[in-house]
Amino acid sequence: MALITESDLRTRARRAPDVMVRADSVLTERVRKQEQVETYDIFLSHAYEDKELILGVVLTIEDLGFRVYVDWRDDSQLDRARVTHETAAKLRKRMQSSRSLLYSTTAQAKNSKWMPWELGYKDGNGGRVAVLPVSASQSNSDEYSGQEYLGIYPYVTKDRNKKGDDKLWVHRSLTKYVVFDNWLKGEEPSEHP
Repeated sequence: MALITESDLRTRARRAPDVMVRADSVLTERVRKQEQVETYDIFLSHAYEDKELILGVVLTIEDLGFRVYVDWRDDSQLDRARVTHETAAKLRKRMQSSRSLLYSTTAQAKNSKWMPWELGYKDGNGGRVAVLPVSASQSNSDEYSGQEYLGIYPYVTKDRNKKGDDKLWVHRSLTKYVVFDNWLKGEEPSEHP
């Protein structure tokens, strides 16, 4: 199982038609296709400053068939720079209509005002929560231990299953995991020797 790397995400984002007209217009186009979607598989908690990486994350996950909520795409009128009651209410509504929350640990995540709040809200309301570590480089280990409180949550990797299909996997350790689809249905990671 492999952690998702910044390099992989940037490559995926740049494969989108005409890149940075790109981040906004590619996602806006996908929004039009999703306008009728009332629920999401994933609420993606992320740092806006890492927009290109996040575009790569969104496209990678959507390529696997999941519906992803991203605030600057799906609710572009929100003011991410300021913490307001209106923004909080909209985000609560979106988290409630999402089956899970993935907390994307990019370089700017530690500077986000919203990410810890989103994680606490979704977790505190009984939602499925996992960390999506984004590795700055390919490392020798594909295990993620998390810093501080992030270490209590499972983490997500992307790899192929036995049939050769790309899948997301939810881990508690290198040997304790479950395919993301089943985790969304309530299954917990189990030991695989």
